[in-house]
Amino acid sequence: MALLRLALLAPRCPPLRHTRGLSTPATPGVRLDLRGIFPPLTTPFTAQGAVDHGRLEENLHRYRAVPFRGFVVQGSTGECPYLTPQERLGVVSRTRQALPRDKLLLAGSGCEATQATIAMTVAMAEAGADAALVVTPCYYRGAMTSAALIHHYTQVADASPIPVVLYSVPANTGLELPLEAVLTLAQHPNIVGLKDSGGDITRLGLVVHRTRAEQFQVLVGSAGFLLAGYAIGACGGVCALANALGAPLCQLERLCQEGHWQEARDLQLRLLEPNTAVTRKFGIPALKQAMEWFGYYGGPCRAPLHPLSQAQEQELRRDFSANGWL
Repeated sequence: MALLRLALLAPRCPPLRHTRGLSTPATPGVRLDLRGIFPPLTTPFTAQGAVDHGRLEENLHRYRAVPFRGFVVQGSTGECPYLTPQERLGVVSRTRQALPRDKLLLAGSGCEATQATIAMTVAMAEAGADAALVVTPCYYRGAMTSAALIHHYTQVADASPIPVVLYSVPANTGLELPLEAVLTLAQHPNIVGLKDSGGDITRLGLVVHRTRAEQFQVLVGSAGFLLAGYAIGACGGVCALANALGAPLCQLERLCQEGHWQEARDLQLRLLEPNTAVTRKFGIPALKQAMEWFGYYGGPCRAPLHPLSQAQEQELRRDFSANGWL
């Protein structure tokens, strides 16, 4: 009930004065509108391990029935570290070609080196991305101080022809983008938001509270705390579970925006176990299996990711069945 009381008092995401045209150079003072649900697309592979663009387009065609704001490609869920630069750009290009123009396309362009990130970001823009999702460099994480990360992101944003969204995913990088760095970077005219997958609601609330003047936008990085994110003023979510249960997540967004907090809480609770199963418990192989159950192509992962065992698949099915999704 405390969460519901907080939600009733929570500020809505502030209206944006402008919405940048798709696939055009960033303009100072103009902010890309990120409000809504974005699935971070999985990358389909053939049995031989090649990227399957045909299956990708089939999934995108089926997603047209779901009111997503747009899509994220080449993030953690897309097995980005296992793709070559040419494959990454190919996925972005084919996705853009298959999408209606009113759907945003955010592309993961982060690399370890600043110059490599700039080059990839420019290439992603040329391939059709509307914004770049830039993960924290982490290999030398001990040296990744706030000053180093502020310098890195500033250099990328200065050079990028499209808006930049910061991406903090400490479960994968072992590094959380420091709050003071986020607050500084939010003042950059070409850095429009943050995707935060850490799950620290207090931290998210502080970012929302202290960046209102910059019209900075916070995207929740998991369906597990989507309701909590909306309660403290987040503008949307990039949720792996949306690859399989996109319509319920869009429904949760609508309930929050309309102030139906009790219904939203009930729906959020039913999504917790499936979300945990396809993220923390079993990861991408489980998500791809769940996609098969709901009419999408999941297919194999790339090695060294390993397929689910029979016991794991049965447990995954129980997590979805017990909550009424299967």
